[in-house]
Amino acid sequence: MLSVQAQTKIIAHRGYWQTNGSAQNSLRSLEEAHRIGAYGAEFDVHLTSDNVLVIFHDDTIQGISIQDHPYSAIKDLTLSNGEPLPTLESYLQRSLTLPGIRLIFELKPHKTPERNREAARASVEMIRQMGLEDRTEYITFNNDAGLEFIRIAPQAQVAYLNGDLSPARLKELGYTGLDYNYKKMLQHPHWFKEARELGLTINVWTVNKPDLIRQLIHLGAGFITTDIPVEALSIVAHPSTN
Repeated sequence: MLSVQAQTKIIAHRGYWQTNGSAQNSLRSLEEAHRIGAYGAEFDVHLTSDNVLVIFHDDTIQGISIQDHPYSAIKDLTLSNGEPLPTLESYLQRSLTLPGIRLIFELKPHKTPERNREAARASVEMIRQMGLEDRTEYITFNNDAGLEFIRIAPQAQVAYLNGDLSPARLKELGYTGLDYNYKKMLQHPHWFKEARELGLTINVWTVNKPDLIRQLIHLGAGFITTDIPVEALSIVAHPSTN
């Protein structure tokens, strides 16, 4: 049987962006996450007012609300490394050249239940068009979006981010995992055991201190999302010497 440490996988938060030439949620950050051998790259997705899926963390870019404007209003804006604001399509196309790395697809909350469901449907449609169903794992803070992912992509991995539902409730709703902030998991350490017994995956975010990474590995985190993926991979590889 593998040790807990050997099972723990490292996810690069917004890709691996703390390296030269990279930026959060950029194509370069995806490439860098692949280069260092991360299990996956997490990225954030919004639906514009005219239904284009774009990748950016914040709700606004250079003062423009992404979800309230058409793609034409933001398409010429750039990230901090000079890359154009990526569409989901461009990000997925790049991922096709990077075999193996998992796509940890965070759908950001939208303003209404129906808009959350529409964004989930558009997301799944594009993933299917690109043939990336087997490499994509969906995560979201919004339960409307999460339940829509579960409904329309019943074979997909879908995890909830908000931290307000117990593992038992997540299982009842059809989620395959929880993806909670490390502070929430440390407040409820029994959730590690409960989730394992229910067959749910356990991801913990965003863990940027080596000692805390070690602690969460020991508690049974199957996945750790971090801004320091190189250090985290070293800890997982050599747990007794770090």
